[in-house]
Formats: sequence, structure tokens, C-alpha cells
Amino acid sequence: MRILLLGGTSEARELAARLADAGHEVVSSLAGRVSTPVLPDGEVRVGGFGGPAGLASYLVEERVDAVVDATHPFAEHISANAYAAASETATRHLLLRRPGFPLREEYVVVPDIHAAAEVLPPGATVFLTIGRQQVAAFGHVDARFVIRAIDPPSVLPKHHVLLLDRGPFALEDEIALMQRHGIDTLVTKDSGGAATAAKLEAAAQLGIEVIVVARPPAPHGAEVVDSVEDVLHVLAG
Repeated sequence: MRILLLGGTSEARELAARLADAGHEVVSSLAGRVSTPVLPDGEVRVGGFGGPAGLASYLVEERVDAVVDATHPFAEHISANAYAAASETATRHLLLRRPGFPLREEYVVVPDIHAAAEVLPPGATVFLTIGRQQVAAFGHVDARFVIRAIDPPSVLPKHHVLLLDRGPFALEDEIALMQRHGIDTLVTKDSGGAATAAKLEAAAQLGIEVIVVARPPAPHGAEVVDSVEDVLHVLAG
């Protein structure tokens, strides 16, 4: 099969290698939002397709047999475009979404980034781990921010410390970081995955309040699987 793999996640990199080993022709597509992405094995393209119409044209012109969307759980626009293009062209479509974080009863779960900004207590010292693209939503909040991202955000709050880093992160390092900066509130997305899960355990051990942004729903009607093994099983069926 010729497979278009929408990637950027650790699962996508594993899947690219596994699909190639199984004899499939794989093209991995990255959105290009990270300046130094970790590249998967095999053929890679970087950049958008021009919306669902552009992606539909690509699927037809490149004779793609299946689209596997293994993007970040919060890449909702990419996922919506992929599902629409696959539906329009009658191309097989799978959405790989890793399971979310186990949500503890004491977490404050909010529907979006703006809601997270609104529930922050004034004067908080916040560990902000939401990536770089939506940091501007916290610009009006009276708080001190420690912001961790792979690349610098374009807009930053007035009072901030910026940490440029890429996971995985060890539990003992997360505890030390939170203690060093006097963190009392963690804001994160329900991204799931092992690479960034340690911050939640660190927050629990230190008694730090956790605000979790809920992940957006999958496109209605999409076939959703939650592991690389499931993708391989479905495509082999």
C-alpha cells in the first residue's frame, strides 16, 4: 500500500518504521511548526497541503491508498482536513490517538486554553506546558510564568521564564524544576504519552494544583485507534 502518514509524534515515527518494514510505501508529512523536528525514517514532506481540497488533490495525484493521521491530539484542524479529504476521495482513513492522561479527581479540567487562563488564581507561579502557539492567551493574566516549549512563542506574558526543551522528562528533574521555580500551578493539555507524563506525577507529589485542557473531539465518523499495533492490525485486515 502507498500510505500518507500525517506525523510529528513519537507514535508516527514508530509507525513509519513499522509500516516500511511491513513492505508499505510510506510518505510522512510534517506540518513544519517545529524548527528542528525529529524526522522519521523514509520519505518526508514538510508543510501544508492547502486545506482539505489541496489534500484531496494530493491523495488522487499520488495514488494514496490510505491516510493515517498520527498527529498531536490537539491538531484538530489538520485532523478535520485529513478526514474531509479522505472522505471526498474515498481513501481509507485511520486516526491514531494515544490515550489521554489518567485524570485525577483533584484536577481542574477546562474545555480550552482561554478557560485555563481564566481560572488561574491571581499571583500564581505557573508552569505552562502547552506548546508555543497559544501562549498569548495568558498575556493578560496577573501571574508569573515558567514556560516550556521546543521553540520560542511569538508572544510572551510580561513576567516569564522561558525554557526551551524537548521531552522525555524524568520525574526527578520535573520535581527539581518545580521546586527551583516555586511552582504552585501546572497548566497542561491532555496530550497523553509517556514523554511528558512525569510532570503530572511531580505535581501530585508536591501538592501543586493541576489545570488540564481537555482534548478536542475526533472528527465525527472517523475510525479511531489508540496504538501503533492497532494501526498495523487494521491495515493488514
